[in-house]
Amino acid sequence: MCAASNRHPTFRASFTERASNATHPLANYLFRLMELKKSNLCLSADVTSARELLTIADRIGPSIVILKTHYDLVSGWDFHPQTGTGAKLGALARRHGFLIFEDRKFGDIGSTVQLQYTAGNARVIDWAHIVNVNMIPGKAAVTALQQAAARWRSRVNYEVRTSVSVGTPVSDSFDEEDENPTPAPPMVPKELPPPSNLYNNGRKGSIVSITTLTQSFEPVDSPRFPSGIAEGDELVFAGIEEPPWERGLLILAQMSSAGNLITKEYTQACVEAAREHKDFVMGFISQETLNSEQADDFISMTPGCQLPPEEDEDDGSIAGDGLGQQYNTPSKLVGLGGSDIIIVGRGILKAASPQVEAERYRRKAWKAYQNRTEQQS
Repeated sequence: MCAASNRHPTFRASFTERASNATHPLANYLFRLMELKKSNLCLSADVTSARELLTIADRIGPSIVILKTHYDLVSGWDFHPQTGTGAKLGALARRHGFLIFEDRKFGDIGSTVQLQYTAGNARVIDWAHIVNVNMIPGKAAVTALQQAAARWRSRVNYEVRTSVSVGTPVSDSFDEEDENPTPAPPMVPKELPPPSNLYNNGRKGSIVSITTLTQSFEPVDSPRFPSGIAEGDELVFAGIEEPPWERGLLILAQMSSAGNLITKEYTQACVEAAREHKDFVMGFISQETLNSEQADDFISMTPGCQLPPEEDEDDGSIAGDGLGQQYNTPSKLVGLGGSDIIIVGRGILKAASPQVEAERYRRKAWKAYQNRTEQQS
């Protein structure tokens, strides 16, 4: 955790202050969304059916600022770009005010991760505001994803318009362009063979019609409202504008599981890659803030967060899950470690009332943030 003597300026800064300094458009938006909703909670929606995913997103959406997905866990995922599961999640994100984070952990050579991000059935880039990368392949994977996102961004708010016109040209339409045309040189008649009577029976030929096909790229005004959006899905969370078109990347820099093989050298390489790609990298999946240089303002999102049962909050202990996961409380992760957003999954999903439990986590995490930044509750 952060030593008191080494605390970075972002440790005490409010999200409003950090929004004003953020250079990444999506990070700026997220900081302002957190202040608006008074939430720094991300729900890890690790469920196995599309119906359950959409139901939990709708019910928990008001309490969170990020919904974390694993689309490859979900049976019944509809890949239709306008009416499928990704589009429906987007509609819920608009209504309740949260961003979608696909926890894909890209970890391959550059050309492969580009295709995984932008192609295939899922087309993750179309519906996920944020993705993450495993840095084992090196910095080239980050560069490749940034390039893919930039290409997508340059085209995404344009659509192809096709028009077809059919008509017969009229001599007057040509004369309108120039009332005093330059006389054409006289035509020299040539000997032509007599016309065949096999098909036209001696009648003169004429132009019946001309079909003109034109295509153009026209801007689409709204990043949220593609053509064909279902009625009712246009509802937008009040108090903030639509998220920007830019996509964001988180680098997997630390893990919460026992016995993981991540080293200090690996984590430092992650930080260096983030600094070299600040236009695309928003921050880290980490166990603490990794901001150390003066110009750093990366967001830290931390998994492995759990609260004791409500009746044991003061002195309750938190056991692991028996599968390597280790847990910490919001006060330790946010208040002491400097994490900005806690990621909670089973602690909410397996509760008797997930909505009530999500609000408990939201309140505890927000209070830890207020205490850290010395704000009044």
